[in-house]
Parts: sequence; structure tokens; C-alpha cells
Amino acid sequence: MDIVTLLVQLISGALGGNLAGALFKNISLGTLGNSLAGIVGGGLGGQVIGSLLNLPGVSMDMLDPMAILGQVASGGVGGTIVMAIIGLLRSVLAR
Repeated sequence: MDIVTLLVQLISGALGGNLAGALFKNISLGTLGNSLAGIVGGGLGGQVIGSLLNLPGVSMDMLDPMAILGQVASGGVGGTIVMAIIGLLRSVLAR
């Protein structure tokens, strides 16, 4: 994994976290909280999905448009999931 791949996943995670916060107002952590949770989720999601896709014949070259799309998707989905989990835990514990 190179630094560009990691940055793509982290930025996508931050965007995914903020998108989830905008869609689910009741579990939103605020812009900063959504971004931080999304960054963590983007890094984790990118690592997990990247390791699952590390199969023979699957290109992970940064110049491959499908690889870039996969990194954006894995970071965004990871960011969304982690932000939603943290937001749900926060709302449950606040009761």
C-alpha cells in the first residue's frame, strides 16, 4: 500500500462519515466528529476490503480506474459504517 492509496481511503472515509451524518441526523456527531469517525472507518475499511481483494488477477494499480473506484468505495463505506456505529452507541448511551 502506498501513501496515495491511504489518502484516497481516508478522504473517502471522511466524506462517507459526513454523508452518513447528513442522512441520519439523529446519530450525527457533528462535522468534526463525523469526519474523524469517517477517517478511522475509511482507513479500516480500505485495509479490510483491500486485503480481501488481494487475489491473483485483481489489479490494485493506482492508474487503474477500477482500483481507484474500489478504494473510494471501500473508504466511503468504511467511514459510513464506523460513523453510524459510533453515532448509535452515543445515542444509546445518552439515554
